[in-house]
Amino acid sequence: MTERVQVNAAEGETKWPSWTTQGATTYAAAGVDTAEGARAVDAIKDAVHRTYRSEVRGDIGGFGGLFSAAAAKDMTDPILVSGTDGVGTKIQLAKLAHKHDTVGIDLVAMCVNDILATGAEPLFFLDYIAVGKLKSEAVAEIVSGVADGCQMSGCALIGGEMAEHPGVMDPDEYDLSGFCVGLVDRPKMLDPESVKVGDVLIGLASSGLHSNGYSLARKVCVEGKTTYELNLEQPLLNGQSVLEALLTPTRIYVKQVLNVLEQVPGAVHSLAHITGGGITENLNRALSSSVDAQVEVGTWTMPPIIPWVCKAARLDETEALKTFNMGVGMILIVDPDQADAVKQALTEQGETVFTVGHIVEGTGEVTYQNKEQLFAGCGQEKEATDE
Repeated sequence: MTERVQVNAAEGETKWPSWTTQGATTYAAAGVDTAEGARAVDAIKDAVHRTYRSEVRGDIGGFGGLFSAAAAKDMTDPILVSGTDGVGTKIQLAKLAHKHDTVGIDLVAMCVNDILATGAEPLFFLDYIAVGKLKSEAVAEIVSGVADGCQMSGCALIGGEMAEHPGVMDPDEYDLSGFCVGLVDRPKMLDPESVKVGDVLIGLASSGLHSNGYSLARKVCVEGKTTYELNLEQPLLNGQSVLEALLTPTRIYVKQVLNVLEQVPGAVHSLAHITGGGITENLNRALSSSVDAQVEVGTWTMPPIIPWVCKAARLDETEALKTFNMGVGMILIVDPDQADAVKQALTEQGETVFTVGHIVEGTGEVTYQNKEQLFAGCGQEKEATDE
C-alpha cells in the first residue's frame, strides 16, 4: 500500500514516508553533477565575455540571452536571418587528438557562413553541448573555440546549454550544435533572382575539408590506422600529419565579405557557402532558374588534404565535386564590371581569391569545363591511394 504524507494540524508536524530515510538516490548519484556544471559556467565566463558587443544586455546565467535590436530602427525593412548547424563526425577526430578547441570554431563557422549568404551580419550565437560526463576543463576548451569563432565573425556568444546525458552517452562522448541570428536590410539582401548572364564567379579559398564529408574521410583515412600513423608528418601535406590536416578549422568569411558589400555596393548579386554536397549541390542554390553557373575547373588550387582524401577514397571528379568543397569554401556571383574591385578588396583583406567561372543561360544548374583537370598537378595520385 502506498504511504501517504500525514500532517498533524495541531502540532504543525509532518510525518514523512519511511522510504525517505532508506538511502535516497540524489541527482549526482544518477550521474548528473550540478556542482561541476556550476564550475563549468565559471570556467567559460572569460571566453564568453570577450565576444560581447555593445548590444549585449545582461550576462550568462540567466534564463535567456538579451541583445538590443535598436540598430534595426534605422533600416528600411529589417530582416532577421537565423541558422543552425553542428560539427558532425569531425568531433570523433577531436577526441582522437585530445584537441577540442578547433571544433568550436567549426561550429560557429558553419552557422555564420550560412546566414552570410543572404548578406546578413551575424549578431549573436548560442551553443548546445551534450556530454556523457561533464568536465569543466573540457567544456571550457570547447567554448574557448566557440568564442574564437564568434570573435572572427563579430557576433556575440550570449547563451547556451551544457547537458549531461548519463546512461545515454558514454562518459567521454560529446556533441555540439549551434544557433545564430543575423540582420540585413531587405533592399541590401543578396538575391539569386538578381544573377544575370555574364556575371563572374569569384571563389574564396577553403582551409581544407571544413566540416563536411568526415564520415567518408574517417573511413578511408583514419579507420584501421594507429595513432602513431595518424600523427606522422606527411611531406605531401606540407609537413602536417593526417590528423592535424583533418582538424584544420573551417574558414570564417563574414568580416571580409561584409566589408566588400559595403566597399563595392551592388557588386555582389548572390553568394554560395560550399558545404556538404560540394560545389555541385550548393552553387545552384545561389542561382535563378534561368541561368547556369559554368565552373572552369583548374582555375583554383586546393589544400593538399583534399586530394589526399579523394584519392584514398578513389573518387572520380564528378563524385568529388559533389562531396567536398574542393578548395573553394565560398563563391560570390559578381557583376563583371565590378569583379576586379571585389577581388582587390578581398585580396587586401588577406583572402586567396580565384576567378572560377561565369554565368550563362540555363535552368539553374552547375556545369563544368575541363573537369579532368581537377586533380592535375596535385602530385598525390599514387601516394594517397597507396596509403
